Amino acid sequence: MGNTLQSEDIIGIDCVAIGGGTGLATLLSGLKRYVVSQSTEDYRVEHLSAIVAVSDDGGSSGRLRDELQMPPPGDIRNCMVALSEDSNLLSRLFQHRFGGIGDLGGHNFGNLFLAALSEITGDFAEAVKLSSEILASKGHIYPATVSDVRLAAELFDGLIIRGETRIGNVGRAIKRLYLEPFDCQPMPEALSAISRADIITIGPGSLYTSLLPPLLVQGVSKAIAESSAVKVFICNLMTQPGETDGLTARRHLEIVADYAPEVRFDHIVVNDQPITELQSELYELEGAEQIGVHGSISGETIEGAEIVYGNLLDEGEKVRHDPNKLAKAVLQCSITGIKAFNAN
Repeated sequence: MGNTLQSEDIIGIDCVAIGGGTGLATLLSGLKRYVVSQSTEDYRVEHLSAIVAVSDDGGSSGRLRDELQMPPPGDIRNCMVALSEDSNLLSRLFQHRFGGIGDLGGHNFGNLFLAALSEITGDFAEAVKLSSEILASKGHIYPATVSDVRLAAELFDGLIIRGETRIGNVGRAIKRLYLEPFDCQPMPEALSAISRADIITIGPGSLYTSLLPPLLVQGVSKAIAESSAVKVFICNLMTQPGETDGLTARRHLEIVADYAPEVRFDHIVVNDQPITELQSELYELEGAEQIGVHGSISGETIEGAEIVYGNLLDEGEKVRHDPNKLAKAVLQCSITGIKAFNAN
């Protein structure tokens, strides 16, 4: 990565992270280290917001959305825990999944808590806000939309596939991805967060089922395009079998550009550290391969976005982003632009 810029004054950054799944939660858990008083760097995150996909239809989330006609809470819950004060008992409780084969079997406590609070308040967004306060969240979490939205895809053979779980397995066969209803609206608070942001990130996460859905919500891509924020796309570490087989970092960004052509990214953050031989063999058995370790060099561009390479790998057995490395890389991407902006 580039050198960290030094300054006598700590720069306050307003950050908005967009996506879903475990990728967004990983980024948020790293960024929260830089929230105001916690930061020891020459920059800090003064405001941190997450805009989260709500098109999940599998597992506990899918069951609750079908039974209670509510937005799926799973990705929201992961983000709340990621932004919580620490990994204390309450956070662990929100992640607890019930065992057994009865009605509770497979359900997550945090999902049930959000469902109950949604019924009490009559407002899913308010339930998310109150739950975040209970967890002493270091940021704000906004569902991409509060509509009961479903993901759909038209394949090249004309077949229509509905549901995130099924779409995640058809990958290159997708001709067009869209939401039902297509005119679902974002929360005004989410658009306000985008408009005042210094930096907006998209990724990491499943391309078709976590990253694109929030961009398909009416007005979101337009708001991102009109924002003066530095815009950063974070590339995944591995391809996903059935969804992004064989896709390069370049192709990931090109597909995002197909669905949000008005958005111009300033940077694309890509890992350049090879995974271990054992990891490579294990993931190859699943049909996954590493992205981004060969080809371009830092400073080159993809779709106008400057490539920023660095070692972003976590040291665990699974191939994951290291939250702290990723957060630092993202904030360093924006620091020069923010300094220039603040100086004007």
